[in-house]
Amino acid sequence: MARTQIIGSGFVTGEHRVTNDALGRLLNSSDEWVRERTGIEARYFVEKGTTTSDLGARAAERAIANAGIAKEEIDYVIFATMTPDFYFPGCGTLLQTKLGLGAIPALDIRQQCTGFIYGLQVADALTRSGLAKTILLVGAEIHSGFMPWNEWDYLFGRGDVGPAQEQISHYSRFRDRAVLFGDAAGAVILRRIEEEERGLIGFAIHSDGASAKDLCLPAVGFAFRPYVDQAQLDDNLTFPVMNGQAVFRAAMTRMPAVVRELCAARGLTIDDIDLLIAHQANLRINEGVQRTLGLSDSRVYNNVQRYGNTTAATIPIALHECRESGRIKPGALVCFVGLGAGLHWGCALWRA
Repeated sequence: MARTQIIGSGFVTGEHRVTNDALGRLLNSSDEWVRERTGIEARYFVEKGTTTSDLGARAAERAIANAGIAKEEIDYVIFATMTPDFYFPGCGTLLQTKLGLGAIPALDIRQQCTGFIYGLQVADALTRSGLAKTILLVGAEIHSGFMPWNEWDYLFGRGDVGPAQEQISHYSRFRDRAVLFGDAAGAVILRRIEEEERGLIGFAIHSDGASAKDLCLPAVGFAFRPYVDQAQLDDNLTFPVMNGQAVFRAAMTRMPAVVRELCAARGLTIDDIDLLIAHQANLRINEGVQRTLGLSDSRVYNNVQRYGNTTAATIPIALHECRESGRIKPGALVCFVGLGAGLHWGCALWRA
């Protein structure tokens, strides 16, 4: 039986590491306030001019090198992001050109925090059907474009003139979300292998548009005419809105449930999982999912503390760190799980 195996991985972050204390110069927050609510200690932001496709290309180059293949062997690109360089075209063809991949298919998908899991399922379908042999899957985000402030040089320690208190008060209206996000990209190389025991072995994926407004960007779309105007900018509608309690409840119930669903469908139990890699949105969510599933610390990996929420990039970044550190042994059963805007949620099982 042919399966799809992950043969390489890599990631990059934005150029500037920003601690909670540094953000506290722009927001009415503190390191203690952020850690208590999210577990996050720092995140990375890009230099002005760096794009999502730039980060994706850099991560892809590392994944290609890690896989030990020539880039000419890649015959399909899947790019997951909710922060594309442009409204259109998507980042897939931009990355394709930056890497010099030739006129191979480049697919863009928009499942936000579950983009990488959806991308794995699409890649698995393509390889197992014979439509592709070696796929580059990228999850990349530049969230700094959402941020309400303009004092980037001050934040990066390159200037002494910060915002007035009135501006800090304005920025602080968004602190519950502004402290969460970072800029980064992760990539994997997937290849069809003729092996029954190893590779991607199953998926359970769901969506529920009834809850879409619990986490969304309420403007800049073709529900409006024009699709962006000054009133949207003045009302700060270009910053994501989130019903935090509703999203937290959904994650705490649906993420454990979908893990159990997939394990049961594959004739497995939670005890069979060697490592859980969840989407890194909030450490408190992941700790709750871990408790619900009854997993020990040694069977769970979290890195949201160092990078913040990088949406489609979180799982491939964590995967690469676990591969490089030896946390994933040959034959280990790894579970990927996440929930995000849409709402979309899902789970994938991979035998290393």
